Amino acid sequence: MQTLNIIGAGRVGQTLGRLLTLQGVFAVQDVLTNSAGSAQAACGFIGAGTPVTQLAQMRDADVWMLAVPDARIAAAATALAAHVQARSTPAPVEAPIVFHCSGAQSSALLAPLTELGWHAASAHCILSFASADAAIAQFPGTACALEGDASAINVLHSAFTTIQARCFEVQSQDKLLYHAAAVFATNFLPVIQSVAEEAWLASGVPQDVLPGLRSALLHNAVANITRLGPAGALTGPAARGDVAAIAKQAEAVRQWDAKAGAAYEALSALALRLAKATTDSKPTPASKN
Repeated sequence: MQTLNIIGAGRVGQTLGRLLTLQGVFAVQDVLTNSAGSAQAACGFIGAGTPVTQLAQMRDADVWMLAVPDARIAAAATALAAHVQARSTPAPVEAPIVFHCSGAQSSALLAPLTELGWHAASAHCILSFASADAAIAQFPGTACALEGDASAINVLHSAFTTIQARCFEVQSQDKLLYHAAAVFATNFLPVIQSVAEEAWLASGVPQDVLPGLRSALLHNAVANITRLGPAGALTGPAARGDVAAIAKQAEAVRQWDAKAGAAYEALSALALRLAKATTDSKPTPASKN
């Protein structure tokens, strides 16, 4: 079984480490975090591994996972490359694989290691890692974008498929757009809901009514999108092509909050585009003779 070292073991690192351990994909070897306590806790959750607090304590491994924040990936790769070059042990016969877990960043950040002959990739799971326990339960069927060196992707495709991810490849130049799509799908939803609730309060809706509105509207919207797709679930003035109503509402929102008004106008333009595309795609009824 191939060995796996983990640098950074927060919610993502712990989740993936445990799943890979439970399915017998890799033998987790060394787990590096900032403190002995967090490293020990991470190994306890993963169910395997030796907790370490310094890169110098990490042994050679077949696969390395850098589960650190995006802003620290490049530094981690540089430090690991320096550690590898400083070691006194012979280099592994097989070039190691190294991957990070960022959705927005490509494997190019791992260049200090590819320059040593390592195979580099990125593996990003489209899942909200609110907690490691929840992520474990929600993981089956999770979409996983792989990018980078073909040899690394082959190994990671097999590994992530084994832990029930649905893998696909993304080109390096498309990583930012790919991740922005995930932001649209998840991160902006709480923002839009927050604006809606602030506007309701400003227009006189009682505070105690909001939880019911939130639950009912979000539940129904998600159910409709899941069942009908985005185009089929579209309702409101944009779905009706009511440009005049949209303009009046945009102005009302702008007077209340300029940024919210700009967002309403931009989103309405996208909604109108979606409605038009849906109409254009429908077959034209056959004319009667």
